[in-house]
Amino acid sequence: MPKDYYKILGVEKTASEDEIKKSFRRLAHEHHPDKGGDPQKFKDINEAYQVLGDKEKRARYDQFGSAAFEQGAGFGGFNQGFGGFDGMNVNFEDLGDLGDIFGSVFGFQSGARGQRARRGADIETEIILDFSESVKGAKRKIKLYSNQPCAVCKGTGGAPDSKIETCKTCNGKGQVTRATRTFFGTIQTAAVCPECQGAGKQYAQSCKHCSGSGIEKKTEEIEVAIPGGIDDGEAVKLAGKGEYPGTGGKAGDLYVRVRVKSHPEFTRDNQNILSTAYAPYSTMVLGGKIRIQTVDGDGELTVPESTQPGTVFKIRGKGFPYLRGGGYGDHLVTLQPLVSKKLSREQRKVMDELKKAGL
Repeated sequence: MPKDYYKILGVEKTASEDEIKKSFRRLAHEHHPDKGGDPQKFKDINEAYQVLGDKEKRARYDQFGSAAFEQGAGFGGFNQGFGGFDGMNVNFEDLGDLGDIFGSVFGFQSGARGQRARRGADIETEIILDFSESVKGAKRKIKLYSNQPCAVCKGTGGAPDSKIETCKTCNGKGQVTRATRTFFGTIQTAAVCPECQGAGKQYAQSCKHCSGSGIEKKTEEIEVAIPGGIDDGEAVKLAGKGEYPGTGGKAGDLYVRVRVKSHPEFTRDNQNILSTAYAPYSTMVLGGKIRIQTVDGDGELTVPESTQPGTVFKIRGKGFPYLRGGGYGDHLVTLQPLVSKKLSREQRKVMDELKKAGL
């Protein structure tokens, strides 16, 4: 049964090349099998684009329809069920991030994207902070045992003073051409040269210390500055302090995950510090001053007369600093009456008098 490639891509017959490409990109993302899409729909979309995305093939399709590309038609050879694209070269760089999608299916990197430096693995570790340190910030020294650039060759993999030569595997291009058999047929792609890792050049002699890998396993002590205001579970990122992948590569990142100890007096609510203070009943009725605890040490709170239980006092700017935008939260103190567990005879007499007075 003839296929309507324009309908499959959702474009008009008068659509421009750019409109066809944009529609293909959108539909390929939407129906990609790795994203839960329909595999057959995905195949049809690609088949349609391989025709309409090529001027000569599109002209032939407009004249003869999809029959021109069926088995035995002598054009392009869509001869593997849904269409195999034998002998076809796909320029994945024209498709932007779709090159990455096809790479995940076929197991290769393509074009300029494939020339990106290999990236080492990220490392994550944890540190524990006191509550006050999470408010004010702190510094910690941590030790990491990881892959790092070789101390002798500085990660290049070449022996010191060794000559640099053109890579014989890729002839200095940094890429090698590979033919990959897929369910679309045979696709030729440019991949990073495995010998020079895309550099196009290599050292005539390898570093003896690391056997040319550019990697040395060792322990490093790193000082980490933890900013004030960081919350439990958040992490500080140290770019380039992760694993080094070897010659021509780029180190991953180090993530320092923060765990904050609980505090007997304080809790956190976004950027605010919450606590509870207790005042004698007489102070709540008549007013006065009481001592309270803050993250900066002991402080004083003025209590107006006739203060009701549960009243919240705000100490401005004494909370957590904002990590972005500047400024500080507040310290919110909830005041409660201090009830003695045991009254003296005199205290009981006073309370009886207050009770008779209706207080």
